[in-house]
Amino acid sequence: MAVTSRGLEGIVAAETKLSDVRGQEGKLIYCGYDIDELAGQVCYEEVVHLLWHGRLPNARELDFLKAELRHERELPHGLVDFLRACPKDAHPMDVLRTCVSMLGLYDSGELGEDALDVNRRRALSITSKIGVIAAYFHRARQGQPLPPIRHDLDEAAHFLYLMTGETPGPEAVRTLDMAYVLHADHSFNASTFTARVSISTLTDMYSAVSAAIGSLKGPLHGGANEGVIRMLKEIGSLERVDSYIAEQLAMKRKIMGIGHRVYKVLDPRAPHLKRMAVKLTQELGEPKWIQMSERIAEIMLREKNLHANVDFYSATVYYSLGIPLDYFTPIFAIARTAGWTAHVLEQLADNRLFRPSSDYVGLPAGKKVVPLPER
Repeated sequence: MAVTSRGLEGIVAAETKLSDVRGQEGKLIYCGYDIDELAGQVCYEEVVHLLWHGRLPNARELDFLKAELRHERELPHGLVDFLRACPKDAHPMDVLRTCVSMLGLYDSGELGEDALDVNRRRALSITSKIGVIAAYFHRARQGQPLPPIRHDLDEAAHFLYLMTGETPGPEAVRTLDMAYVLHADHSFNASTFTARVSISTLTDMYSAVSAAIGSLKGPLHGGANEGVIRMLKEIGSLERVDSYIAEQLAMKRKIMGIGHRVYKVLDPRAPHLKRMAVKLTQELGEPKWIQMSERIAEIMLREKNLHANVDFYSATVYYSLGIPLDYFTPIFAIARTAGWTAHVLEQLADNRLFRPSSDYVGLPAGKKVVPLPER
């Protein structure tokens, strides 16, 4: 007899070699590497290689991958024109979703090219371009010139450069690069599963990643980090934290960035982001954001036995870097593109169309149509 599981909780939909989320232990594994082993020791491009090829690159392979990513950064002219013409108040996630889909208009594949090679090339192209798309829209909506593409910067540094038009400092680059590493993959989360379901129909890479972006946008997924900083700004000061949280709990409202669908203990990514948040806020002379966050985390652990998740501290990190509030989720998308594309390639390597059953709970069968005049 089929078992109904709301939200597919506890259902194993497929096998993967890419990442493992061990919720009871608070562990996140990328291709055999604990996230604590990777964070601070490898750069984002190394993780991209790890997810795409199942192993960390050697120096020559890393240089080659970086060169490939830098070579693919230029956007089609029509896409740049679209970014300039976009409504200035459009949400950046909507722009990302639309533009990744538009990339497919400029890529028909090459005659006779192997399907796997086509999709690997598309994975490279999307991963390289998604940060450029996000940054260019931010500049365009402010009426600022679009900085020329550079080929001497790694992915995190290049994104920060495009956002401001200035070469970023090493500390900002290290911080964003680590955030990219921490967000690169997370097993069968909602957006990754969306990408795999989409590509299982044998649609194209652009469609699958566009679908994943749409899924990530939701406030119960990637959009949660925007909610965290909005909450902190609404509270305003450390002195108001206790009363605010007590009021929210009394009204049974969700505290953004607290708790996780899978992790029953501390999200293993949270401590790394917390350390970065502490350092950044101390350097900027704005310690209240991390102080408020720590107090909220303390209350929620005591009152509800719920831990902070990755969104809780990433919000303070991004805010401290001067990144606009509505760009918190796009940064998540930029980093997660490595995982999405890796999962698409893995799904295609041994594909079976996702087609779950449903439990029909509607009216009993056998109803008869009453003629229209008699209804």
